[in-house]
Amino acid sequence: MLAFLTQGVACAHDNAAPSPLSSLEQRTRAGEFPNVHSVLVMQHGQTLAEWYFTGNDEERGRPLGTVNFNATTLHDVRSVSKSVVSLLFGIAVSEGAIKSLDAPVLDYFPEYTDLRTADRMKIRVRDVLSMTSGLAWDEDTLPYTDPRNSEIAMDLAPDRYRYVLEQAIVTPPGEQFRYSGGDVAVAAEILKRATKTPMEVYAQQKLWEPLGVTQQVWLKDDRGVPYAASGLRLTPRDMAKIGQMMLNGGRWNDHQVVPAAWATDAVATHAQVEADPKCGQRYGYFWWLSPGCTVTPTTPWFLASGNGGQRIWVIPSRDLVVVMTAGNYNVPGHGKAASAFLSGVLAAIP
Repeated sequence: MLAFLTQGVACAHDNAAPSPLSSLEQRTRAGEFPNVHSVLVMQHGQTLAEWYFTGNDEERGRPLGTVNFNATTLHDVRSVSKSVVSLLFGIAVSEGAIKSLDAPVLDYFPEYTDLRTADRMKIRVRDVLSMTSGLAWDEDTLPYTDPRNSEIAMDLAPDRYRYVLEQAIVTPPGEQFRYSGGDVAVAAEILKRATKTPMEVYAQQKLWEPLGVTQQVWLKDDRGVPYAASGLRLTPRDMAKIGQMMLNGGRWNDHQVVPAAWATDAVATHAQVEADPKCGQRYGYFWWLSPGCTVTPTTPWFLASGNGGQRIWVIPSRDLVVVMTAGNYNVPGHGKAASAFLSGVLAAIP
């Protein structure tokens, strides 16, 4: 029924047998998974489910009221934006604009002469990509509505990059994961300086046009700088394109959009997020990955994830992409609800 992915595959028909996901759809519509706005499930390049709902939403904190979602409705994807920055970074590396991931970050910020101390010069480009810069950062203790939250404080600072790079070094670079929109902002500015192109323009040229994404917005601050860590708005179908491309090793139709090596490396383990080495989550280059112990049956996956329930799950062993958007911004426990939903998908689809 849905041919939007243009991958040359068959799609479901109106007279097809009932979907194995019908029960999960009923549970979702009944509110078992609260304030879900859309779901899209693809396997073997074929659309198995595409559901839309009605619910309250916002645009990066600005209330939008009740929205009747459909295939053309843009949605905040929040920190899914980080994963898109990773893809752009990999393209820039392949084109030679970024020479080495082992270069000191401060080599890209020569104006901060006072920060070029021996300890700060040890922070490499790969360390910000894996959120192991070692810089003090706290997005967990206080909500994003509080100006003392590190990301909000960065957004309010006169110079966001100096704000990030002058933070105290609390662990040696490259050794400990610390969730940081600041690391993403720094990576995005490196991308801009290395390519000599504004990030949103580079995204249009290198990602959106090859993927056929015609409808997207990257929200900006009052200085015209895109919120690299959380400002992207996409449709669920275009989120699915990103997932399908990553499932295909960075390839879309006959075009290698993201270099195959980067599509692999971005979702390889570069940091251990949780202490449990067997079941704990890992982090790649702005992508999450897991051995799958949080879902039933246990199934490894990698993920672009955003506050409120925004998800692009990629499950290679099932040749499966699952997309969700939701309005549970800053709601404790929304991650567990999303994992429970994914378990429902995995239980229904072999």
